[in-house]
Amino acid sequence: MHEQPLEGPFVGEDGSVGYRGVTACQAVGISYRQLDYWARTSLVVPSIRDAEGSGTQRLYSFRDLVVLKVVKRLLDAGVSLQNIRRAIETLRSRGVEDLAGITLISDGTTVYECRSPEEVVDLLQGGQGVFGIAIGGAFKEIQGSLSHLPAEPAAGPQPVGGDPAPAAAGDELAARRARRRAG
Repeated sequence: MHEQPLEGPFVGEDGSVGYRGVTACQAVGISYRQLDYWARTSLVVPSIRDAEGSGTQRLYSFRDLVVLKVVKRLLDAGVSLQNIRRAIETLRSRGVEDLAGITLISDGTTVYECRSPEEVVDLLQGGQGVFGIAIGGAFKEIQGSLSHLPAEPAAGPQPVGGDPAPAAAGDELAARRARRRAG
């Protein structure tokens, strides 16, 4: 079954908000250790803000989370990290709207990109495919996961001191510190 391109904007799809590493892990279903490794080895680098030394937070876009979800699914299916890297490089060159209409098919070794139901059928008839990932489905899953997770504005400098905006950042610890200073 082929996913049709998705209608309407997704939360943060336009890059107006970002998601911290912990939130990305929860939305995608991976460990922080995996996320950190993938960022340090440039498999999936946060497009809004990368870590720049101690105390800075990576900030992932909605699109980054979709790519993380696809990477997780490919790894779970037994595709090698080398082949996943090749697939991700191809996906990086695509826009968000374009991604939603792509289905990735793999035989566990090679990852194939299909843009139409006919391409999926041709690949399967040729004996190439074992499993498929409709990227539009990953969009919907991430959107659902993010509905109860915190986001923060992507624009503007990262607060180093002073009074951060706890409501915008969704950071409970910062909110407690601000209340303690005010009270």
